[in-house]
Amino acid sequence: MAKLEGKKVLVTASAQGIGRASVLGFLAAGATVYATDINAALLAELPASDRLTTARLDVLDGAAVADFIAGIGAVDVLFNCAGVVHPGSILDMKDGDLDFAFDLNVKSMVRTLRAVLPGMIERREGAIINMSSVASSVKGVPNRFAYSVTKAAVIGLTKSVAADYVGHNIRCNAICPGTVESPSLQDRLKAQGDYETTRAAFIARQPIGRIGTPEEIADLAVHLAGATYTTGQAFAIDGGWSL
Repeated sequence: MAKLEGKKVLVTASAQGIGRASVLGFLAAGATVYATDINAALLAELPASDRLTTARLDVLDGAAVADFIAGIGAVDVLFNCAGVVHPGSILDMKDGDLDFAFDLNVKSMVRTLRAVLPGMIERREGAIINMSSVASSVKGVPNRFAYSVTKAAVIGLTKSVAADYVGHNIRCNAICPGTVESPSLQDRLKAQGDYETTRAAFIARQPIGRIGTPEEIADLAVHLAGATYTTGQAFAIDGGWSL
């Protein structure tokens, strides 16, 4: 595991799932962590630590994002974890779904990046980790049009930022999970009407024979925070789904 003592880490969507597991992973690696989410009640359930600060933050609100980051000062590591999954094909999708998916999956990252990059540039050091997905430019997945389009955009965003700021010793990478246990996944499975059959189908498409855990994704996020020779990459972590 990367050693991150003395590093200040900001994680969005920290209240549950991969975000929560990543907060715990960064704390275990010695970092000082700012955990944010729109769900303040769930944030309050994170274990207490003198290196953890929790705060309600809506990443759809550009002014709130800028004010929050100005208040905490320079950030060493940013993990953009907020996102939304819309089901359906291009013919099923409403325009509003695509607009919202771009706002939360892509533009929220633009907001946080604009706020943290000046401090990273000034110190000539920084690590940015963006949450993408295997359902993107990595792999075509049925009935995930809005999600796949926006997660492909995250990979493009990641590579662009990496290319622009590599000379400032700022690294930017993307994580592309496959199917991962999370409250979001549970909601999607239950929405299909036959939970057990749908879950079995999700497991069957994983060559490794199981669904991933948030902790496995968090381990990769912590690694990338300290991977000082790695930038501009999109890392599939999907149990072989994209093989």
